[in-house]
Amino acid sequence: MYNLPYFKEGDQEVVLEFMRKHPFVFLTGVDEERKPVATQVPVFIDEKDGKLFLTGHIMRNNDHHKAFEKNPNVLAVFTSPHIYVSATWYDDPHQASTWNYMSVHAKGTIRFGNKEDLIAILKRLTLYYENNNTASTTVFDNLTSEYTEPLLKAIVAFQVEVISIDNVFKLSQNRNEKSFINIMEKLNERGDDGKFIAEEMKKRQHQLFNK
Repeated sequence: MYNLPYFKEGDQEVVLEFMRKHPFVFLTGVDEERKPVATQVPVFIDEKDGKLFLTGHIMRNNDHHKAFEKNPNVLAVFTSPHIYVSATWYDDPHQASTWNYMSVHAKGTIRFGNKEDLIAILKRLTLYYENNNTASTTVFDNLTSEYTEPLLKAIVAFQVEVISIDNVFKLSQNRNEKSFINIMEKLNERGDDGKFIAEEMKKRQHQLFNK
């Protein structure tokens, strides 16, 4: 991780909110031969008894499933939109350009659940992303058993107990105020990802420059 103190978000609630807004994680680990494995999945972030848990499901008997069964240590990476930042936007342009982004790394141990755990996850997942529309044809309870039974055999529920969280919110905090404002303006002109990063920078402008 890019571990510089001025690119760290110190407010844990801000970090958790970021995780909840960007739940499609890059879940990584290593197998018995120390070869890397990874998968990208949506997760729920829950707090229970002072601990943080990530829950979701992955394909059964695939490389990542087999690896995580042998080695339960996992890293879940939460990311957001990101954007190139040109050094020509700095007060002193004779420097290297860079990239602004936000990322949270959650490390923990994974365990796999049973069929009931999987059904609970699928019900929660489909309802949540269908905006609690119980009439939706894709909500788990509205699917036929002929469809769901083979599906339940092909995937497996998991829960990760989070042991540590680290973050990089790299938002030009190391630039002077003139450069910072100009970067925000240039990013806003880019739209989409640029606007997202510019808005995140704007949230921190007052704290950085005491205005």
